[in-house]
Amino acid sequence: MRLTIWFVLLFGVAVVAASALGTNDGLASFYWGSWRLDVSLNLFLLVLIGACFLIVAVIQAVSSLVGLPKRAREWRTARRDRTGQAALRDALAQYFGGRYTRAQKSAERALAIQAETPELAQDNEFTVLGHLLAAGSAHRLQNRASRDEELRLALQIAAHSPAARSAEEGARLLAAEWALDDRDAPRAAQLLGELPLGVARRTHALRLKLQAARLGRLPHEALKTARLLVKHQGFSRVAAEGLLRSLAFESLDTVHDLDQLRRLWNAFDPAERRDPFIAARAAGRAARLGAAEEARSWLRPFWDRMTDLGSEERGAVAQALAEAVSGIGAEWLPRLESASRAWPRDGAIAFAAGRALAERGLWGKARMLLEQAGDDPMLAGAPRRKAWIALAELAAREGDSPRAARCFETAARLV
Repeated sequence: MRLTIWFVLLFGVAVVAASALGTNDGLASFYWGSWRLDVSLNLFLLVLIGACFLIVAVIQAVSSLVGLPKRAREWRTARRDRTGQAALRDALAQYFGGRYTRAQKSAERALAIQAETPELAQDNEFTVLGHLLAAGSAHRLQNRASRDEELRLALQIAAHSPAARSAEEGARLLAAEWALDDRDAPRAAQLLGELPLGVARRTHALRLKLQAARLGRLPHEALKTARLLVKHQGFSRVAAEGLLRSLAFESLDTVHDLDQLRRLWNAFDPAERRDPFIAARAAGRAARLGAAEEARSWLRPFWDRMTDLGSEERGAVAQALAEAVSGIGAEWLPRLESASRAWPRDGAIAFAAGRALAERGLWGKARMLLEQAGDDPMLAGAPRRKAWIALAELAAREGDSPRAARCFETAARLV
């Protein structure tokens, strides 16, 4: 098809030339002293066009000859650039393949090629990536001195090159990850704190920040970070629920006074305050700090909708209430009685109701419920032991020493 088009164009040029030059009778005269030369205008035009083509060809030939050293230098530079790029790709492949010694050597060879070629020295992104691969390989080989030196060079070069800004962000994230591998939580937190705001809110950065907070035993900071990760869909729903719950537990366990506990409870998200397990943990902590009434107020919404809770959630709420029975009012008795009728075989509810009735001085009903809780094999050992201790205290109050001794013995046998 291309040959056909060329033939058509050639024929078109021939037709135009024949039409334009066939009837041209003009002459071109040249004078030199007493000499005169007459040539046809057609020949003059053809010679002129040919001369122009010849001059252009000569100029190009001279330019090519003069520029030959430059092109040779560019070719050598391009060849070294391809060699350096191949070495960097080989380092990356070896790194992902787990051959860290080879990866480090390939990265160093790529950097050496760049250092020996002045024309490639301006490619700062290449340099930073080479140093990062060398640093990552040194980290895997437990060579921390070499790793830190390579990382320092990478950050130093990236800080003065806008083109390597993304590589600098990656270097800081890698450095934070390596600090976590070294169990150095303050160093990891410092590196993450130096990230720009947009980078710090990325999912990977938040994961590293969460690990640093947990490693540094900062449950409040870890809980805030976990909330951001959940908002960014960094975890599945089930994993997010379990993580937030465990971090809330750690936060509650670090509380040492009632005011701190109240601030923490108010700082929880509404969804966390609606979690029965978190509320039960907080109520138990409040009861141990002497705020039984406040603990019961946190548990009251769950008792009002006890039918919506699962068995484990009911057990957690009931055991928390059992710890917060000090000074319990008569308004709780209908709730406890209703729960006992709804779940007559639930040892946790029997334990909570028995402790509350004993607190109110209703010894007969309390004894029956506490015995039910103590004999329930599905109930955990700690509440069962507390139930038998409460029965022993009731027996001792009534002057029945043999029964009190038997109850204490039963409690001691429980693991």
